Amino acid sequence: MSQPRNAVLVVEDEILIRMEAVDMMHDAGFRTYEAKSADAALATLNGTSDIAILFTDVEMPGSMNGLKLAAHVSATWPDIRIIVASGILGVRDADLPPGARFFPKPYHTDQIIDALHQMSGDPA
Repeated sequence: MSQPRNAVLVVEDEILIRMEAVDMMHDAGFRTYEAKSADAALATLNGTSDIAILFTDVEMPGSMNGLKLAAHVSATWPDIRIIVASGILGVRDADLPPGARFFPKPYHTDQIIDALHQMSGDPA
C-alpha cells in the first residue's frame, strides 16, 4: 500500500524566503520538503512518494526555471498540484500547466494557505 500524498515541496533559491514559506506551511499543518533548485526538486520528487503539492518560485539557478519545472512535474506526476509564486510580472495562465495557480510576490500568507487547503482536499 502506498503512502498518502499530503506533503508540500517548496522550491525557492532564496534561503530566507524558502524558510519563511516552510514555516508558514508547517504552521498550517502541512509536512514540507524543500529544494533550492529545480534539479534538487526533481531529486526529491524521484525519491519521495507523499508530495501532493509543488510550491515553486520562477527565477532560480539550475537546468530549468520554475515554469519549466511546473510543466515537467505536471507531465511526469499529474496528481501533484502546483502553485507558482514570483515577483516576475507577466506570468499568464497560458504559461502554467492546467490547474496550476499563480501568486505574485509578495503574496499574502492566507491566500497561499487557502490554496494549499483547497488543493490538498483539506477543508481546514
